[in-house]
Amino acid sequence: MEYKNLWVYIETDEGAAKNVGYELLNPGRRMADKLGQELVAVVLGKDVEHVARQAIAYGADKVILVEGEEYATYNTDAQTYAMVELIGKYRPFIVLYGATNNGRDVGPRVACSVRTGLTADCTGLDIDENGLLASTRPAFGGNLMATISCPDHRPQMSTVRAGVFKKPAADESRTGEIVREEIHIDPAKVRVHLLERVKEVAEAVNLEEAEIIVSGGRGLKSAENFHLVRELADALGATVGASRAAVDAGWIPHAHQVGQTGKTVAPKVYIACGISGAIQHLAGMSGSDTIVAINKDPDAPIFSVADYGIVGDLFEVLPALTAAVRAKKG
Repeated sequence: MEYKNLWVYIETDEGAAKNVGYELLNPGRRMADKLGQELVAVVLGKDVEHVARQAIAYGADKVILVEGEEYATYNTDAQTYAMVELIGKYRPFIVLYGATNNGRDVGPRVACSVRTGLTADCTGLDIDENGLLASTRPAFGGNLMATISCPDHRPQMSTVRAGVFKKPAADESRTGEIVREEIHIDPAKVRVHLLERVKEVAEAVNLEEAEIIVSGGRGLKSAENFHLVRELADALGATVGASRAAVDAGWIPHAHQVGQTGKTVAPKVYIACGISGAIQHLAGMSGSDTIVAINKDPDAPIFSVADYGIVGDLFEVLPALTAAVRAKKG
């Protein structure tokens, strides 16, 4: 039996899908068409048929749906067991996961179990001239981009950062097949049990799904000066981001970090305040629809990707910009 079809793992939690799964249906659709194969979404959860139907609206030809109490919240043993069983039965050619905390856990576990390779934290996907998955990711601290393939083992697997690809437009008129599979793990083989969930600051900083982000960098000079970024973000209804330099200096929690070692984002508007634009930061936000850079150095690398640039002292520019936004809102 040959390996065929491209799978996208749609991560769910308490009945809701993570956006990154839907985002991956975008490159998934393009690559499946290039291969002449089907795009299949794999949905594991409890009471998640609506997620399966939404995956079809976002471009999947077929959905494999596995439901059960053990999938209501993420469980490493249950998810790995189910994915390994499905791969053994259907033999997909490619499997893509979102590089969330859970995707980074289940992807490598499954790859190890089925004895194949996995390329982690990808920022680019394509089918090469040999018909193989070409997965591109930053290497050596973001100083170069490496394109990796897996010629000898199947399925080919990658995890991909949230925000790298745009979620496709939903077409509610699309039809597709939902295949239900009954897979239940022996409770004795479940080694990890969820006792309690503690909501932390990271949940309140939803950078991946923000439409507007205002980020601050080293140019702010201190934690106290981040109030300038927060005030502009508040006026715009935006989320606050930060560069690694600002996080490493202790000015703002890591949950706000944008870049290779932080979050990859693609908002409608990204405003970079006092951020020079190191390649590691650009890797995390260059997919934004519109980029506005504010920096006193006219040669700062951030201006090379900016749609609009303001060369000036951010301590003068930010208050003026905040006042202008508030005046516009009346």
